Amino acid sequence: MFRDIYKVQKYLREVYNSKMKWLVGIDEVGRGPLAGPLCVGMCVAPYSKKEIVWKVIKNARDSKKLKREEREFWSREAELLRLSGQLFFYTALVSNTEIDEKGMSLAIKKAIRICFSEAQLNPNKSRVVLDGSLYAPDEFQNQETIIRGDDKEPIISLASIIAKVKRDNLMTKYANKFPEYGFEKHMGYGTKEHIKAIQINGPSAVHRLTFLRSIVDA
Repeated sequence: MFRDIYKVQKYLREVYNSKMKWLVGIDEVGRGPLAGPLCVGMCVAPYSKKEIVWKVIKNARDSKKLKREEREFWSREAELLRLSGQLFFYTALVSNTEIDEKGMSLAIKKAIRICFSEAQLNPNKSRVVLDGSLYAPDEFQNQETIIRGDDKEPIISLASIIAKVKRDNLMTKYANKFPEYGFEKHMGYGTKEHIKAIQINGPSAVHRLTFLRSIVDA
C-alpha cells in the first residue's frame, strides 16, 4: 500500500514538473522610506534546476544583507545572464505621489501587475514564489508566499537585489537634484539626518507626504 502511495506521489510530481517551464521570483524594495518610489523586482528563470543559470545564482542572498558593491556584482551577473537568454528580469516603480494617493498595498499590487504584464508568462507553466506578504495575480494559481523568502530562495534574492539597485540608482539621481536631503546616504529612509533635513527644509517633490505627518507636525 505504502509503495503504491509513493508511486502515485512520484507520478504527480513528475506531471507537475513537466508542466512547469518557469520559476518566477518576486520581491519589493522601498516599502518603508520617507521619500522616493516603491520598486518591485521580478526574476524569471527556467524551472529545471539543471540549467546553468542555477549554478550562477544559487548563492544570491537578501539584498539587505549585502554591501552595495556586492549588490552591484549580482546586478551585473543578472545582466550577463539576461543577455545570454538564460534569465529574464523586470522592475516596476510606483512614485511617491501614487503611494500618497492610493496607499502602499495598492501600489505594490500595481507594480506586481506591471511586471507580469511585461513578462507575458503562461500561468499554467509558471511557478511563482514571493517574499513576505506579496501575492501574484489570481490567474497564477501555482504561487507561494514565503516568509523571509528573500533569504531562502535565490530567485527571490536576485529579484530583491535588482529592485534595490534600481531604486538606489534613482535615489542617487534625486540626491543631485535635492542635495540638502542627503538621499545618496540613506536612500530616503528615516534616519536622524534625513528627518532633521526635512524639519529644516520641509518636504521635497519626492517625499511621501503621508509618511511625514508626525515629522512635519513636530
